[in-house]
Amino acid sequence: MNAQVDSTNARSITVIGLGQMGSALADAFLAAGHRTTVWNRTPAKADALVARGAVRAASLAEAVEAVEAGELVVVCVLDYPAVRELLAPVTGSLRGRVLVNLTSGSPEQARAEAEWAAGHGIGYLDGAVMTTPPGVGDSANMFLYSGSPELLAAHRATLAVLGEPVDLGPDAGLASLYDAGLLGLMWSVFGGWLHATALAGADGVPARDFTAVATRWLKTVSWFMTGYAEQIDEGKYPGDDATIDVQVTAIGHLLHAGEARGIDNRLPELHLDLMRAAVAAGHGGDSYARIIENFRK
Repeated sequence: MNAQVDSTNARSITVIGLGQMGSALADAFLAAGHRTTVWNRTPAKADALVARGAVRAASLAEAVEAVEAGELVVVCVLDYPAVRELLAPVTGSLRGRVLVNLTSGSPEQARAEAEWAAGHGIGYLDGAVMTTPPGVGDSANMFLYSGSPELLAAHRATLAVLGEPVDLGPDAGLASLYDAGLLGLMWSVFGGWLHATALAGADGVPARDFTAVATRWLKTVSWFMTGYAEQIDEGKYPGDDATIDVQVTAIGHLLHAGEARGIDNRLPELHLDLMRAAVAAGHGGDSYARIIENFRK
C-alpha cells in the first residue's frame, strides 16, 4: 500500500463523481494526507468521505475553485458525455488547472476531450484505472495515463497514491485504447481458464488445485507473448518453437477431452478455426503469432 505523504508535500485535490470508483479515489487521496474536496450530484454520497476529513463542495464551481492553478481536478463519472455536460459550465474556473479524467470511454472520445481541454487552457491527462475500487491505493495496481508527459511527471507523486502511474505518452487516446485491449485480454484469459477448470473439474480436480498450476503456466505463456510481440512488430513469424500445424493437432486433444466430458467447446473451436484459416493460407509452418493477421482487416 502507498505510504502517507509528508504534510509539506500535501496537495489540494478535487474529486468529481462519487460512485464506487470515485469514492475510492477520494479516499486514497485522503489516506495519503492530501487536502481533498469532493462533489457529487447527490450530496449524501459524500457523507462518509466528509466524516474522514474531505471537504464537501456546495457546487461544482466551488469544487473546481477549491484547487489552485496547476493543481488536480479528478473526474470519474459514467461516461464522456457526462464529463462534458458537467464541466462545460465551469470551463472558466478550470483554466490553468489540471484535469485528470479517469472516466471510461473510447480513444476517440479521449482525444476529443483533450482537444476541448486545450482549447480552454486546461491541462489534461486521460487515464484508465486497471483495478476495481478495493484495489485503489495499492501500488501493485496500474493506473494508465496518456496526454501530457510533462503534466504526469509534475504530478506523478500525487497520482502514485492511487496506484502505479504508467505513462503511455502524449497521445491522449492511448489510455482508453490500452484499457479496451487489456480488458479483452482479461476476458479471454478468464474464458480459457474457466473452460480448462471445467475440463479438469469433470474428473474431480478442485478448481484451486488446477488454478495453482495454471497460474504458474501463465508465466511461461507470458514468455511466449514477449517473443511473439517481436515477431509481430517485424512482420515475420518463424515457427522455431511450435508451428501452427503442430498446434492444430494439439488442440484436437483438447476438443476430444472436452467432448468426452460434456464441456462446451465453442472457445477452443474458435481457436481451431483461426488456426485452420492460417494453414489454408499456406502458413502452417509459422508460429502462432501469425494468427494476428486473422484479426486484422
